[in-house]
Amino acid sequence: MNAHPTFRIAAIPADGVGAEVVEATRTVLNEIARNAAEPFELSWEEFPWGSHYYEQHGRMMPEDGLDQLNGFDAIFFGAVGWPSVPDHVSLWGLRLAVCQGFDQWANIRPVRFLPGVRSPLRRADTADLDWVVIRENSEGEYAGLGGRNLGARGAGHEVAVQSALFTETGCERIIRFAFDMARERDHRKVTGVTKSNAQQYGMVLWDEVFQRVAADYPDVETELVLVDAMAARFVLHPESLSVVVASNLHADILSDLGSALVGSLGVAASANINVERRFPSMFEPVHGSAPDIAGQGIANPIGAFGSAALLLDHLGLPAAADSLRRAITAVTAAGVLTPDVGGQASTKEVTSALIEHL
Repeated sequence: MNAHPTFRIAAIPADGVGAEVVEATRTVLNEIARNAAEPFELSWEEFPWGSHYYEQHGRMMPEDGLDQLNGFDAIFFGAVGWPSVPDHVSLWGLRLAVCQGFDQWANIRPVRFLPGVRSPLRRADTADLDWVVIRENSEGEYAGLGGRNLGARGAGHEVAVQSALFTETGCERIIRFAFDMARERDHRKVTGVTKSNAQQYGMVLWDEVFQRVAADYPDVETELVLVDAMAARFVLHPESLSVVVASNLHADILSDLGSALVGSLGVAASANINVERRFPSMFEPVHGSAPDIAGQGIANPIGAFGSAALLLDHLGLPAAADSLRRAITAVTAAGVLTPDVGGQASTKEVTSALIEHL
């Protein structure tokens, strides 16, 4: 009888380079599983959903897609988006449908600088920079509330209303999640991002909850910073950051800025977590589907590998996750890089080099 634990992983390559980085990640994770000090097994099932599925079926995934995914230990996602399908259709029809349907309310986006990857930030050459953005992932500006009306009045008279949703429960759980994470880091600090000077209802509630939660963590340094000032802080004083918690839209933008400061969206990892584990969590690189380079074999798999490390953490395999992170660092330090970060390596060459370093 096989005594090794087996984890069921749903793979959704979706669109463009998503298929390439998911294939690379499956290769790496299977290698890690076989050679871990405490071996484990991964049972993969791939779902062919995405924009091409939409072209055939008029949907990004089947009507019972969530039922099919429920019961897996985790989901690994590639990227969504293709020129033939409007972006709001592809995003809401697949990725957001999974995130919201499975209440994956905590989005973790580490900002991790890598040796060998040139940062446009001069301070990165002399400072030890390492922070993480915690994004509220279920409501806020992406709640999907609103509508378009009055189009019958004629051209130029239609009205669109988009409402942001801030609930006390939603604010508290993500802010408390950020404070709990800060307690696990060397620099125990949480920076809350707000815009309460202009958004006098939702963001004032956010601020009030932040201050109330902060009182329960006297051992953690805290501050609230307006989002525009926070964007400047990312560039001018990144050494002051440890854990940054923000609403859905603000964290989405700031985390992409952080990835750009690292050197490329291609190296950025993320995890969409259902913290209570009532549903599977989903792991994905931050980069998009990149139709301009899809199929050329030069997609950067580092962001996907970093997301796989977060997946291993979530499965309770921290030693395997650490070995993967060390291998990522070794590969970039050795200069095995794809074109987006100034190298000439292919996706397969980066994957092979990483396996050698494992």
